[in-house]
Amino acid sequence: MTATWISGPVTRRAPAAHRPAEHHPVAWYVVAGVLTTGLQELLFLGARPLLGALTANVLAIALTTLANTEFQRRVTFADHSASPVRLHLQSAGTFAFYAGYGSLVLLSLHLFTANPSAALQAIALAAASGLGGIVRFAVLRWWVFARP
Repeated sequence: MTATWISGPVTRRAPAAHRPAEHHPVAWYVVAGVLTTGLQELLFLGARPLLGALTANVLAIALTTLANTEFQRRVTFADHSASPVRLHLQSAGTFAFYAGYGSLVLLSLHLFTANPSAALQAIALAAASGLGGIVRFAVLRWWVFARP
């Protein structure tokens, strides 16, 4: 909003409730997370019959981590700068975390059922992704895209 006073135009920010979504990084983070988790699930379910659950999960995570990280850099944290080293470390760390975490989740399902279905595996991976996403947001916000 712009108000004109005797001294000239003064720019004021709209109240937080009226700002566009790009001013709410948590909202963009959640949108990207939901979309990439959905894509991850589709890739996992598509590759699972050919590669097996563990390999399909790692492949799906590799592809979606790249897409999600780039989205976060360009949209969610667009007004923040990041060291290229931190950005690459975060991407590698994210991939390693989700690949290991997802593999443990898949292997843990065998404690409850000898032959978990694709649907059960996909649900378990989606839940694990949601929990991991909370940790990832904190890492992105306070380390990768931290303001100096």
